[in-house]
Amino acid sequence: MRRGTNLPRMGDFNQTVVLDVVRRAGGGLARADVARRTGLSPQTVTNVARRLLDLGLVVEEGATARSGPGRPGTLLRLNPVSRFAVGVHLDPATMTFVLLDLSGAVVARRQRPTPVPEDPGAVVDGLVGEIEGLLASAEVERDRVLGVGIAAPGPIDVDAGVVLDPPHLPGWHDVPLRDAVAERTGLLAVLDKDVTAAACAHLWHPQERSSDFVFFYLGTGVAVSTVLHDEVVRGVSGNAGESGHLVADPDGAPCWCGRRGCLGAVLRAEALAEQGRAAGVALPGWGDGSDPRAVDEAVSALCAAAAAGHAGARDVLRLAGRRVGMAAGVLTDLLDLPAILVGGPLWDRIAPFAADALAAEVAAHPVPGGHPLTVASSEFGPQVGAVGAGCILLGRAFTPRPTDLLLVS
Repeated sequence: MRRGTNLPRMGDFNQTVVLDVVRRAGGGLARADVARRTGLSPQTVTNVARRLLDLGLVVEEGATARSGPGRPGTLLRLNPVSRFAVGVHLDPATMTFVLLDLSGAVVARRQRPTPVPEDPGAVVDGLVGEIEGLLASAEVERDRVLGVGIAAPGPIDVDAGVVLDPPHLPGWHDVPLRDAVAERTGLLAVLDKDVTAAACAHLWHPQERSSDFVFFYLGTGVAVSTVLHDEVVRGVSGNAGESGHLVADPDGAPCWCGRRGCLGAVLRAEALAEQGRAAGVALPGWGDGSDPRAVDEAVSALCAAAAAGHAGARDVLRLAGRRVGMAAGVLTDLLDLPAILVGGPLWDRIAPFAADALAAEVAAHPVPGGHPLTVASSEFGPQVGAVGAGCILLGRAFTPRPTDLLLVS
């Protein structure tokens, strides 16, 4: 069914278009430059700029040089402290919190171990306490905070804001995490998958990168997100990215599904720790690998051993990098993508030993069609999920989307 639009929706859309252009310019733009870049008429740009100034989203400053007659024009520049967003990443081992300004810059951050991961009530208490502490320490006006974006392990029900039955959070069954945080904080809350949020972190920040890429997320678990034309592919239920059974290495360890070398079987945190132990790395307090915090400590011991020159530890981490490259080659061929990004709390720790092996694997991969294939680590490090969760809020409020023009029934 085709649907139309109306003048208020068109006005709101044009407002986000102008704000997006000004934000991406960084150094500010004259109204005439905004008109040229957006295709909007000068009068429309003037009207939209007046609205943005009234809302405090942009400021006027400086003057542009003009070669012709007339007065110099002032520059429109983003006002980054006009709005803020809280980003939260719930990982079974660690909770990460960031406060982003309108430009997407991190102005405050916190991190703490996840309290009793199998107890949703204790985790929600911890989340709310840290969110309130973050806002209090940053001393921002609460009415400038758009809300809280939460990145959590999947699967989730995006529409209902419910965490379903994540494999790495035993005890979590149909937990209404979004509404629990919203009710306790009094702020708007949104919930999304951690791998989706991690990819979104790279969409809000203006930079030189491809608008089409595959994002490998390595945390307690492993997942993959795909970005096409600056849009994250979410799937019909919002749970795209479940890639634990994508075969990365046919000679790898057996998986419970019956195959060998699945991503989940060879690249998740406990799998790397097991490989390190098999390679002779001492892992004190490892136990049976069921405690996320013990797994986290084991990975730290593995990385420390590699840094100290342990040959077996370095081999394990180099092989991890190669396996990411093997899987990435399959996906970039399938979707004809030109770029690979890798990030997440686990990748940030193993990258000093795994990144070169990944790059070598990608460089050796023959690309159908012969286009360049680039690979890079996320610049957001271990907080990529939290940054992305906050960026989802910023994007919902201020990214121009043609679908927003359509009238709902």
